[in-house]
Amino acid sequence: MKPKKKSKTLWILTAIVVVAIALTAWLSSRTNSPQQAYRTAAAERQTIAITVLSTGVVQPETRVDVKPSIAGRAEDVLVKEGDRVKKGQTLLWMSSTERAALIDAARAKGPEEEKKWEELYRPVPVVAPITGTIILRSIEPGQSFATTDAILAMSDRLTVQAQVDETDIAQIQKAQPATIVLDAYPNEKIEGRVEKIAYEATTTNNVTNYNVIVVPAKTPDFMRSGMTANVTFEIRKKENVITIPTEAIKSRDGQNTVTVPNPNGSAKDAPVTKPVQIGLSDGKRTEITSGLSAGDAVLIGVASLDAANSGTNPFMPSRQRRSGGGNSGGPRP
Repeated sequence: MKPKKKSKTLWILTAIVVVAIALTAWLSSRTNSPQQAYRTAAAERQTIAITVLSTGVVQPETRVDVKPSIAGRAEDVLVKEGDRVKKGQTLLWMSSTERAALIDAARAKGPEEEKKWEELYRPVPVVAPITGTIILRSIEPGQSFATTDAILAMSDRLTVQAQVDETDIAQIQKAQPATIVLDAYPNEKIEGRVEKIAYEATTTNNVTNYNVIVVPAKTPDFMRSGMTANVTFEIRKKENVITIPTEAIKSRDGQNTVTVPNPNGSAKDAPVTKPVQIGLSDGKRTEITSGLSAGDAVLIGVASLDAANSGTNPFMPSRQRRSGGGNSGGPRP
């Protein structure tokens, strides 16, 4: 019985040694396998800007409804929508109710009688109250109207009234540059500036906004009152600075670093970490004020499939890989 017991003990020790060797080899293969893969990006000179985005509506800064001082009838309308007019310019000629009735009666008596009364009783003008653009014409020659009717509407200039969230309003200043893009003309950029910032907020669905008036530097012909606009406010801007993707920068203990290829130039040599100083950032790209030059390569870590697949459990049976073409069914269990 003793030789059998001794043989059994030897077998157990041998099994333990084999398991230990296999486990050590497996752990070593996981440690030595590549755990990180990288993609390369270049430091480039670009313009970088911090902006605030908002939506708004095109509206006249000052809208004036032109209403006649007396009721009557339009004889001749001299303007159309879109026309620029000066203050005091004649917009239309009108007859009072009495003149219209008198001329109609004279016309019934013949051309000579009509001409006589037209010379004796002249029509009166309706003039522009401000210098601006005709944005609405609701009258035609021969049409009658009352003193309450707005026969024309004018605006001094078109503006964009943008709604800015209260969390961003502290960054908006008067005369600040802004870019306007209309939904109707998405490929047209209109340069403008902040004209006015409201002192009182409006709250809609628990969101607090401030009305900011943006005036175009030059109003294009296609711009119309009521159009929806997207406004980009330029908070800060730097041109021709060195930038890299923000995701390439790592921060630890107040120190910013990037990963760069090993200076030895060999693909087998591990990448190295390099400290950098950063400046302006728009979220996607960040300015590098020192530590890199234009054209330098930086490495951005990505998930490594090889690292994920390199560690196989030595105690699990391996699956046989298929080779050859065409079969996309994957490995069988």
